[in-house]
Amino acid sequence: MTRRQFLFGVGLDPLTMDETVQRCLDAVRRGEQIEIGMVNAAKLVNMRRDPRLAEAVAGCDLVLADGQAVVWAGRVLGVRLPERVAGIDLFMRLLAAAEVADIPVYLLGARQDVLDTMLRRVSERFPKLYVAGSRNGYFDDSEQESIADAVADSRAGLLFLGMTSPKKEIFTAGYGKRTGANVVHGVGGSFDILAGITKRAPLVWQRMGLEWFYRTLQEPRRLGKRYLTTNAAFLAMTARELVRRTPPAGLANRSR
Repeated sequence: MTRRQFLFGVGLDPLTMDETVQRCLDAVRRGEQIEIGMVNAAKLVNMRRDPRLAEAVAGCDLVLADGQAVVWAGRVLGVRLPERVAGIDLFMRLLAAAEVADIPVYLLGARQDVLDTMLRRVSERFPKLYVAGSRNGYFDDSEQESIADAVADSRAGLLFLGMTSPKKEIFTAGYGKRTGANVVHGVGGSFDILAGITKRAPLVWQRMGLEWFYRTLQEPRRLGKRYLTTNAAFLAMTARELVRRTPPAGLANRSR
């Protein structure tokens, strides 16, 4: 078991994409249950403002670096994170693996029309994948228990939550185990991307850590201020932590 690395007080699992996929498949094979938390720069900032979100993420069995900025901040601060494990990429890898291994999946999230379009596209891309059930992501908190029971009745091994934060994290924390799914993975806006509603940034943008900027260009009114605010806060967090970890020059010289 790889030891967790801590960044801004948050425990992160230093896994590659291949290692994460294998961990998920092992959970299915062994009949275990694991809940996956994904963190990017914005979420790390929001976790400091929202105790419920922070608690929900901390309670996950795997917490992964979804954002390239998180990996870069780790390098600056001496925290070893081998690579970014993007939520949508993990989603696609697990769908492909589920098709091969005949693992039933449940898809929960998005508007009904988006969900229907995504289901059609998923069936075209993974024709042998068994979708045990699906439901849109618009429901009241009072419905969470019955929805978890519906997932359990479907006997899905993999549950994907196409919902925004903190709704998906809070659902996972409160009802992830009740769903009976071996793996619960919150995939955020991935349903919209698979349905063709929004476009994912080209690979070169992803490698440069500019996926957030590409999304902002698509929805400037909704995302512009949010990303600028959280990115600035994340840079400030990183700078403060770097200063905190760097010993004063005089002390550093005396220690040599």
